[in-house]
Amino acid sequence: MLTRVGVPVESNAEHSAPDSDRPSLLCFSHLRWDFVFQRPQQLMTRFADQMTVIYWEEPVDIGSGETAHLEVRPAEGHESVRIVVPHLPEGLDEDRRDAVLKRLLEAYTAGLSRPIIAWYYTPMMLPFSRSLDAGVVVFDAMDELSKFRGAPPQLIALEQELIDRADLVFTGGSSLFEAKKDRHPSAHLFPSSVDRGHFQQARKALPEPADQAGIAHPRLGFYGVIDERFDVELLDDMAAMRPDWSFVMVGPVVKIADEDLPRRPNIHYLGGKKYGELPAYLAGWDVALMPFAMNESTQFISPTKTPEYLAGGKPVVSTPVKDVVRHYGHLEGVAIATGAEEFVAQCERMLELPRNGEWLAEADLLLSATSWSTTQARMSALVAEVLGERTASQSSAILVAAE
Repeated sequence: MLTRVGVPVESNAEHSAPDSDRPSLLCFSHLRWDFVFQRPQQLMTRFADQMTVIYWEEPVDIGSGETAHLEVRPAEGHESVRIVVPHLPEGLDEDRRDAVLKRLLEAYTAGLSRPIIAWYYTPMMLPFSRSLDAGVVVFDAMDELSKFRGAPPQLIALEQELIDRADLVFTGGSSLFEAKKDRHPSAHLFPSSVDRGHFQQARKALPEPADQAGIAHPRLGFYGVIDERFDVELLDDMAAMRPDWSFVMVGPVVKIADEDLPRRPNIHYLGGKKYGELPAYLAGWDVALMPFAMNESTQFISPTKTPEYLAGGKPVVSTPVKDVVRHYGHLEGVAIATGAEEFVAQCERMLELPRNGEWLAEADLLLSATSWSTTQARMSALVAEVLGERTASQSSAILVAAE
C-alpha cells in the first residue's frame, strides 16, 4: 500500500521507528525503481537483507500551491526496500528546489538508524545531500552519464566533487574503471553480473507470452531500453535484408521520437516488460541481439544483457562494444559484428549453433564465476571495512581527548 508522508519543509517526517541494529543505506538514483530492473535493483534488494534500504528517486512536480512532501512505498515484490519520491511544487528555480529537497531529506533521515551509508548513482543529487551525516559515501558509477544525450552541464563538476567526497568508488565495467581508477585511491571494478537462476528458466519450455506467440521464427530479439545507445539504422537495414526473419524488440523507448523508429512488417515492438517476464520472452528467441550504436554514449557501457542472454541459453550477436569484446568476444556463442551485412552473416552463423552445444558449456563456465550475490557481498565487505576504520579512529580520538 502506498503511504503518503506529509513533510512540510519546516516540519519533521513521519515514518516507522528505525531498527537500531541495522545500518541505513540511502541510495540516490536517477533511475525510477519500476523502470527497468538492473544494477541498482539487483544490489539494493540484496543489501536489504542486512540493512534498512531507502531508494531516493528524482522529484515529481505537483501544483504550485501544494505543499512539498514525500511519498513512501515498499518496492513491489521487495517490501524490505522503501521507495521515496519527493513531490515538489512546480515553478521552483534550481536553488529553491535544492533547498526544499535538503529540508525533506533532513526531516526524513532524522529518524533513520545510524550509521547511514550514502550510495550515489548520480552526482546530480549531491547539491541537496552534501550535509548528510553519512558514515560512508559510495559512488557506484554504472554509466558515464556525462556522455548521455541531454546531460546537464554541471554534471561533470558535481561528479568530481562526489568522487572527492566518496570513501569508495565502484564502476560497472572495465572501460569505466580505467577512466576513473586514477581519480580515487579506493576505486574498485564491479562489472555487470547476472542472476543465473532467473535467466536459466529460459532454457526450458515456458508458456509463450501472448504478444509474442504469433510472431514467426526465426526470432532475433532484444530487451532493454531503446534510446540513443540503440542503432535504429542497423535494425532497419537488417530487417530489410532479411524479411523472413522476425526482429522482436522488448523494452521502453526513451529519447527517440516515434517517427524515428524503423517500421517494417518483421519488426515487432512489444513495449516494456517486468523483470519476471523476461525469461519467457527470451525462451522464444533463436538469437539474442545487442545492436548498440557505436557513439560516445556507448563508449563505457558494460551491458548486463550479455551474461543474461547467455544464461538463458541464447547465442549473442553484438556490435563491438569494448567491454563486450573484452570479456565475451572469445566465446563461440558470442559474435561481434560491424554493419548490417556482417551482423546478418553472424546471425546466420548463430542460427546454426546446436541448442545445447559445447558453446553453451563454455559460456556456463565463464558465467559460473559471477553473480549479483557475490558482487554485493564484496561491496558490503568494503563498506564494512570503511565503517570499521572510521569507528576505530573515532574511538582513538575519544581516548586521546579523555587523557
